[in-house]
Amino acid sequence: MTFLDRLQPLGLLALRVTLGVIMIAHGYGKVFGISKHVGFVSGLGLPGWLAYPSAGAEFFGGILLIVGLLTRITSVFVLINMLVAVFKVHLPNGLVGRGGYEFPLALSAMAFALIFFGAGALSLDAVIFRGRGGGILRRTSR
Repeated sequence: MTFLDRLQPLGLLALRVTLGVIMIAHGYGKVFGISKHVGFVSGLGLPGWLAYPSAGAEFFGGILLIVGLLTRITSVFVLINMLVAVFKVHLPNGLVGRGGYEFPLALSAMAFALIFFGAGALSLDAVIFRGRGGGILRRTSR
Protein backbone atom coordinates (compact mmCIF):
# COMPACT_ATOMS: atom_id res chain seq x y z
CA MET A 1 0.00 0.00 0.00
CA THR A 2 2.98 2.36 0.16
CA PHE A 3 2.57 2.84 -3.60
CA LEU A 4 -0.86 4.33 -3.01
CA ASP A 5 0.48 6.47 -0.16
CA ARG A 6 2.91 8.07 -2.59
CA LEU A 7 -0.02 9.00 -4.82
CA GLN A 8 -1.88 10.90 -2.09
CA PRO A 9 -0.82 14.28 -3.54
CA LEU A 10 -2.67 13.35 -6.76
CA GLY A 11 -5.78 12.45 -4.78
CA LEU A 12 -5.71 15.78 -2.95
CA LEU A 13 -5.13 17.59 -6.24
CA ALA A 14 -8.17 15.88 -7.77
CA LEU A 15 -10.26 16.71 -4.72
CA ARG A 16 -9.19 20.37 -4.71
CA VAL A 17 -9.63 20.90 -8.44
CA THR A 18 -13.04 19.22 -8.53
CA LEU A 19 -14.33 21.22 -5.57
CA GLY A 20 -12.75 24.40 -6.91
CA VAL A 21 -14.28 24.09 -10.38
CA ILE A 22 -17.73 23.43 -8.91
CA MET A 23 -17.41 26.39 -6.54
CA ILE A 24 -16.35 28.73 -9.36
CA ALA A 25 -19.24 27.56 -11.53
CA HIS A 26 -21.77 28.17 -8.77
CA GLY A 27 -20.17 31.39 -7.52
CA TYR A 28 -19.72 33.10 -10.90
CA GLY A 29 -23.34 34.12 -11.23
CA LYS A 30 -23.41 35.26 -7.62
CA VAL A 31 -20.34 37.47 -7.93
CA PHE A 32 -21.38 38.99 -11.24
CA GLY A 33 -25.03 39.27 -10.23
CA ILE A 34 -24.54 40.17 -6.59
CA SER A 35 -27.74 42.21 -6.22
CA LYS A 36 -29.83 39.16 -7.14
CA HIS A 37 -27.85 37.05 -4.68
CA VAL A 38 -28.36 39.66 -1.93
CA GLY A 39 -32.10 39.37 -2.53
CA PHE A 40 -31.94 35.58 -2.39
CA VAL A 41 -29.96 35.58 0.86
CA SER A 42 -32.32 38.14 2.39
CA GLY A 43 -35.24 35.94 1.34
CA LEU A 44 -33.76 33.14 3.44
CA GLY A 45 -34.11 35.31 6.54
CA LEU A 46 -30.39 36.05 6.68
CA PRO A 47 -28.80 39.50 6.56
CA GLY A 48 -28.31 40.56 2.94
CA TRP A 49 -24.67 41.47 3.52
CA LEU A 50 -23.91 37.75 3.96
CA ALA A 51 -24.32 37.42 0.19
CA TYR A 52 -20.90 39.02 -0.28
CA PRO A 53 -18.85 36.50 1.74
CA SER A 54 -21.03 33.72 0.34
CA ALA A 55 -20.30 34.69 -3.26
CA GLY A 56 -16.63 35.27 -2.42
CA ALA A 57 -16.28 31.90 -0.71
CA GLU A 58 -17.65 30.18 -3.78
CA PHE A 59 -16.00 32.07 -6.63
CA PHE A 60 -12.68 33.25 -5.19
CA GLY A 61 -12.50 30.27 -2.84
CA GLY A 62 -12.79 28.01 -5.86
CA ILE A 63 -9.83 29.73 -7.50
CA LEU A 64 -7.75 29.39 -4.32
CA LEU A 65 -8.65 25.70 -4.04
CA ILE A 66 -7.59 24.95 -7.61
CA VAL A 67 -4.14 26.45 -7.12
CA GLY A 68 -3.90 25.12 -3.57
CA LEU A 69 -3.37 28.45 -1.82
CA LEU A 70 -4.66 28.96 1.73
CA THR A 71 -6.50 25.70 1.24
CA ARG A 72 -7.43 24.92 4.83
CA ILE A 73 -8.88 28.33 5.68
CA THR A 74 -10.62 28.52 2.30
CA SER A 75 -12.12 25.10 2.95
CA VAL A 76 -13.50 26.34 6.28
CA PHE A 77 -15.36 29.11 4.44
CA VAL A 78 -16.59 26.72 1.74
CA LEU A 79 -17.77 24.28 4.43
CA ILE A 80 -19.71 27.00 6.25
CA ASN A 81 -21.23 28.17 2.97
CA MET A 82 -22.30 24.65 2.00
CA LEU A 83 -23.73 23.86 5.42
CA VAL A 84 -25.85 27.01 5.23
CA ALA A 85 -27.00 25.85 1.78
CA VAL A 86 -27.92 22.43 3.20
CA PHE A 87 -29.85 23.73 6.20
CA LYS A 88 -31.40 26.94 4.83
CA VAL A 89 -32.14 25.94 1.22
CA HIS A 90 -32.04 22.21 0.48
CA LEU A 91 -33.05 20.35 3.65
CA PRO A 92 -36.82 20.68 3.14
CA ASN A 93 -36.43 18.96 -0.26
CA GLY A 94 -35.00 15.77 1.25
CA LEU A 95 -31.74 14.02 0.48
CA VAL A 96 -32.31 13.11 -3.17
CA GLY A 97 -34.35 14.51 -6.01
CA ARG A 98 -34.89 18.02 -7.29
CA GLY A 99 -33.35 20.51 -4.88
CA GLY A 100 -32.20 17.80 -2.48
CA TYR A 101 -29.26 18.31 -0.18
CA GLU A 102 -27.13 15.43 -1.49
CA PHE A 103 -24.93 17.68 -3.68
CA PRO A 104 -24.14 20.44 -1.14
CA LEU A 105 -23.62 17.71 1.47
CA ALA A 106 -21.03 16.03 -0.77
CA LEU A 107 -19.29 19.38 -1.32
CA SER A 108 -19.31 19.91 2.45
CA ALA A 109 -17.57 16.56 2.94
CA MET A 110 -14.94 17.48 0.35
CA ALA A 111 -14.22 20.80 2.09
CA PHE A 112 -14.17 19.02 5.47
CA ALA A 113 -11.53 16.57 4.23
CA LEU A 114 -9.37 19.40 2.88
CA ILE A 115 -9.47 21.15 6.26
CA PHE A 116 -7.81 18.14 7.85
CA PHE A 117 -5.52 16.98 5.03
CA GLY A 118 -4.55 20.33 3.54
CA ALA A 119 -3.72 20.94 -0.10
CA GLY A 120 -1.04 18.29 -0.47
CA ALA A 121 2.39 18.46 -2.05
CA LEU A 122 1.10 19.59 -5.46
CA SER A 123 -0.01 23.03 -4.32
CA LEU A 124 1.09 26.60 -3.77
CA ASP A 125 0.66 25.99 -0.05
CA ALA A 126 3.43 23.40 -0.23
CA VAL A 127 5.70 25.75 -2.16
CA ILE A 128 5.05 28.88 -0.11
CA PHE A 129 4.86 27.31 3.33
CA ARG A 130 7.58 24.72 2.59
CA GLY A 131 5.44 21.95 3.92
CA ARG A 132 3.16 19.33 2.51
CA GLY A 133 0.45 21.84 1.66
CA GLY A 134 -0.90 22.53 5.11
CA GLY A 135 -1.16 26.29 4.75
CA ILE A 136 -2.18 28.54 7.60
CA LEU A 137 -3.81 25.89 9.76
CA ARG A 138 -1.03 23.35 9.27
CA ARG A 139 -0.60 20.73 11.95
CA THR A 140 2.58 20.86 13.97
CA SER A 141 4.40 17.66 14.81
CA ARG A 142 5.32 16.89 18.38
